[in-house]
Amino acid sequence: MTTDGHNPNVASKNTRRDARELALRMLYQLDVGRQPVEEVMEAALAQSHLDGHNREFAADLVKGSFDHREAIDEMLTEFTVEWGLDRQSAVDRNILRLAAYELQYRPDAPVAVVCNEAVELAKKYSTAESSKFVNGVLGNLARLPRGRHDDAAETVEDNPNVDEA
Repeated sequence: MTTDGHNPNVASKNTRRDARELALRMLYQLDVGRQPVEEVMEAALAQSHLDGHNREFAADLVKGSFDHREAIDEMLTEFTVEWGLDRQSAVDRNILRLAAYELQYRPDAPVAVVCNEAVELAKKYSTAESSKFVNGVLGNLARLPRGRHDDAAETVEDNPNVDEA
């Protein structure tokens, strides 16, 4: 194994798509298994064949999706009124969380790429109907202004410790 964690004897799976798949598996495990995020990430990343850059990308996706889960779930609930998060499969719910994190918290992520990758994850790990559902929800979410989330810049009214310019 090299210093960046890559095992040259294993067929290379080292793309951002692979990083998203690993992130989905970790989010699923966190959602269903209720284990500490650090434990799940450490174990999954240790077994991963991702290089340093994609390993960091996967870790950011998981940490960001997990840390902002409440705000993300609130946004997703706006577009899944008749099919709430509690009624969705854990796979679909976490695909949506992962994509919503990228759409709202990673301005460098191209919207079309994020939506397409999420649909492909749904096709691979869920059902054809799920891929259509994911596509529809993300199509609506993608229309929202980017950065519409719980850590928007505080105003003076929100925090008296913030100096007015």
